[in-house]
Amino acid sequence: MIGVIVTGHGKFASGMESALKLLAGKPEKFTSVDFRQEDTIDDLEFRLRDAIRDMSECTGILILADIYEGAPYRESIEMKEKMHDQQIEIVAGVNLGMLMQINLSRGYVSDVADLADLAVEEGRKQTLKYVYSESEAAYDD
Repeated sequence: MIGVIVTGHGKFASGMESALKLLAGKPEKFTSVDFRQEDTIDDLEFRLRDAIRDMSECTGILILADIYEGAPYRESIEMKEKMHDQQIEIVAGVNLGMLMQINLSRGYVSDVADLADLAVEEGRKQTLKYVYSESEAAYDD
């Protein structure tokens, strides 16, 4: 099974984990790594390294970061470069819909690069702009 690590600023990652548990139950081989205000970059690096090591038996690891170029994303890239013995893919811009689809897809997607591609595709699908239509106007009366 592919392991999943969600990381982000503040309590973003643990909040995503909490929401996923509420909607889909406790996921396997899944952890969150928060980058709290009081943390240093070294603290974040240490926790990411531990999370990756805890998933060493996984066929690959997908790290989902809150924002592109933020500290959790950059540290994830550094971990990937340092830990060559692990197949690690990283995606920035995680949202809850994406996370739910990734969690479900791990049952049949065995390649971490394919799962990362699926995450990006699902993330795009989950990002929509609501457009008011005239047919909805009938309900306003």
